Amino acid sequence: MRVESAAETPVSRREAGKAERRRRIIHAARDLIRETGNAGLSMRALAARAGVSLATPYNLFGSKRAILLSVLDDIREYLDRFNQLRAIDPLERLFGALDICIDFYVADPEFYRTIWAALFDPSDEFRSQIFNSRRAAFWEGLVNDAAKAGVIAPEVDTRLLFKALDRSFGATMLDWVTGELNHDQLGPAIRHAYALILKGAASPDWRGPLEARILQSQAAMLQPGHA
Repeated sequence: MRVESAAETPVSRREAGKAERRRRIIHAARDLIRETGNAGLSMRALAARAGVSLATPYNLFGSKRAILLSVLDDIREYLDRFNQLRAIDPLERLFGALDICIDFYVADPEFYRTIWAALFDPSDEFRSQIFNSRRAAFWEGLVNDAAKAGVIAPEVDTRLLFKALDRSFGATMLDWVTGELNHDQLGPAIRHAYALILKGAASPDWRGPLEARILQSQAAMLQPGHA
């Protein structure tokens, strides 16, 4: 047992060292994006902030884009929080998923505004890496679940409905990035748009709950300092 422990210790120390350097690089990248308002990242500045050599980020991640995607690895935390949602109602789950997104954004607005500004650049390959099929499948799946539960009228195409919701989300995020909406206005604005679109697509029995959501978000948007 001692021989195995002695043999494994240098390996485990090396791996622990790599993990620590990765953590420092990711933390430094997030800080730089937040401070500079630029998702492009200077690798030289990143290495200096993380306290590593210029070659280390490339050796550990392979590319600048890989580092940026690692910075955005909060998807795991997002899914953990989503899986803890206790709502059985598919409409509650859809809005619950939306609320978790909003919580992330308003908790670190400088960082996420910069990220979304990069996503609005169609020439940036970063956009295609974030807006991928897995993301679409997750949100479209929530819409399909609502349709199966009778929330959505049977004649409504759920894929087109998902696209309409996603466009409204993007348009609202653009207003937030450009400063048209402040942090307090972001959540009510997104919920209001979702509720309006879903009410138009809803079966009669579900229009009442959606009407209540419209009025609730509308009241928040019309508070002094929000409108």
